[in-house]
Amino acid sequence: MSEERVSLRPITRADLAAFDAMLNDPEALGEFQWYGWRDPQRFSRQWAENGLLGEDRWILAVAVRDEFRGFVAATRTGPRPASPYWSLGVQLVPEARGRGIGTKAQRLLVDYVFAHTPTMRLEADTEAGNLAEQRVLEKLGFTREGVQRAVTFRDGEWRDVVRYSLLRTDPRPWAGSRDSRARRER
Repeated sequence: MSEERVSLRPITRADLAAFDAMLNDPEALGEFQWYGWRDPQRFSRQWAENGLLGEDRWILAVAVRDEFRGFVAATRTGPRPASPYWSLGVQLVPEARGRGIGTKAQRLLVDYVFAHTPTMRLEADTEAGNLAEQRVLEKLGFTREGVQRAVTFRDGEWRDVVRYSLLRTDPRPWAGSRDSRARRER
């Protein structure tokens, strides 16, 4: 497999059709992300308002050779206003899965959030059955904090999720890698 150059960038007008189509296609979203039909234009309206880069949620395109291959999202949350943290997620088009693109995209998102916010904590949740995403989070240095029972309702059932966290002070396995050094040198 050749090394694919993965980047994050704001969602463009040209991305919107693929973005909206992906979010409204059960097959494209895959078994762990389909929650039923929703307003198919909801994100296009939000894009017109703020480019999907609001105060409390950022949605960025995952691009390979500048082609839209999915998105990452960071949502500010937390129990207290003085100590917010960010919850992260990723969704790729089916043909981009299983190639390391999601791992690279999430690594870039971690670096981005830590570079542009003073947050101490990042979180990521995934369904207990989504073993591939759990492996990715662990590879990125996230710590498994535990299982939350019956947190999400999908496909007629309440499902457990596994919560992961990464603190600003935690070691990041890619720190010192060639890609990390190149970003710092820019």
